[in-house]
Amino acid sequence: MTADGSRPRPDTGPLWFLAELTYRCPLQCAYCSNPVDFARYKEELSTEEWCRVLAEARALGAVQLGFSGGEPLVRQDLEVLVAEGRRLGFYSNLITSGIGMNAERLAALKEAGLDHVQISFQADNALLSDYVAGAAQFDKKVEMAREIQRQGYPMVLNVVLHKGNIDRIDSILQMAADLEADYVELANTQYHGWALVNRAALMPSMDQLSHAEEIANQWRERMEGRMRIYYIWSDYYEGRPKPCMNGWGTTFIGVAPDGSAIPCHGAAGLPGPPPPSVREHDLAWIWRESELFNRYRGEDWMQEPCRSCPERKKDFGGCRCQAYHLTGDAEATDPTCSLSPLHHLVTEAVDGAEGRTVVEEKPLILRNPRNSKDLAKGTEQRPISRLMEELEDR
Repeated sequence: MTADGSRPRPDTGPLWFLAELTYRCPLQCAYCSNPVDFARYKEELSTEEWCRVLAEARALGAVQLGFSGGEPLVRQDLEVLVAEGRRLGFYSNLITSGIGMNAERLAALKEAGLDHVQISFQADNALLSDYVAGAAQFDKKVEMAREIQRQGYPMVLNVVLHKGNIDRIDSILQMAADLEADYVELANTQYHGWALVNRAALMPSMDQLSHAEEIANQWRERMEGRMRIYYIWSDYYEGRPKPCMNGWGTTFIGVAPDGSAIPCHGAAGLPGPPPPSVREHDLAWIWRESELFNRYRGEDWMQEPCRSCPERKKDFGGCRCQAYHLTGDAEATDPTCSLSPLHHLVTEAVDGAEGRTVVEEKPLILRNPRNSKDLAKGTEQRPISRLMEELEDR
C-alpha cells in the first residue's frame, strides 16, 4: 500500500492489447470463453471509437494487437482497423474461426497490414468439429487454412482439447502437418465462460491428458524445425494455478465490444462496480487509476495461504475469475491450487471425470443468444459420449 492507503500504480503500460470487436459469431462452440451473458453486449463501438482506442493503447506502450470476438470477421470495418493498427506501429494478430473469410478478404487484410492469423479447429473431422461448433464449418476451415498458408502468412492452428477430441490428437496433428501449419497450440479446456457451463461433459481424465501429451511430444520430435507444437494442460489437474495474464493489470488490457475495459477476458463478470468504459475514460486513466485495474495488483489483496506462499510471485494467486465462479469470493486462493482450502471444489470435478463419482451426462449447452438469456432452455445436442461412439463405429 502507498501512504494514502491506495494500491501502487504501475510504472509501465500494457504490452498486449486485445480488441474484442464483437461477440457475434456464426459458431456456437460449447467451450467459448465469451461471457455467458454475451447477448447483453449490443452497443458495439463504432469504427471511429475503435480507432481512438487503438491510438490510446499504442500511446500506453502496447505493441501486440489482437483482433478477436466472437468472430471479428463479422465486422465489415476490420480492414480499416487493421490498417489503423499498422499505421500506429502495432504487430497485429487476427484470431478467427475462418468463417466469413475468403481469398479476396484475406488478401485485403494483408494489404491493410495484418501480420498474423490464428485459425481455430474443433477437431480433425467434420462430424465432431461441426457438432462442437453447432454449425457445419469444417470444410470451410480447411479451405481457409490452406489459403492462409498460400498467401504467405505464418499459419497458427489452435485446437481446444476436451473429452470428445483429446483421444484423436494423433489425427489432429496429422491434419496440422497436412495443412503445413507453422505452429499448433493444443490447449486443454480452461473452465471459464461456456466451458464452465459444460464442464462435466468436456472434462477428460488424467490418463487421457497424459497420453495426449505423449503423442504431442512424439510429434514434436518428428516435426522439429518444421512445426512447433505447444501442449497446454488444464490447471484442474496440475495442482498449481496458472499465472493469469502474467499478473493482474501488469501486461494485458482488453476492450469488450461495448467499450468495457478489462484486465483479463472474464473480469467483467466479477462483483463490484462495472468495468470502466472507454466511452467515458481514456485508456491511460483506466490503466492507472480505475478501481477494477487496481483491485488485484500487487499482493496486499491476497488472503492466506497466498499471502505467505513463496509461489505468489510466480502465480500471483491464480485466476480471480476462476476463484470467484468456483467459490463466490474473488479474493480467494484459486481452487485449482492444491494449497487452497477449497481445492476440493476442483478435485470433486476431477473425480467425476475419472469415473470415481457418478455424474449425470447431459447434452452440451451451446453458445447462442437463446441460451445466453436462459440456460435452462438447454439444447438439442446429444451427449458427447454418443458422438464418440459414432466415431468409433466408423
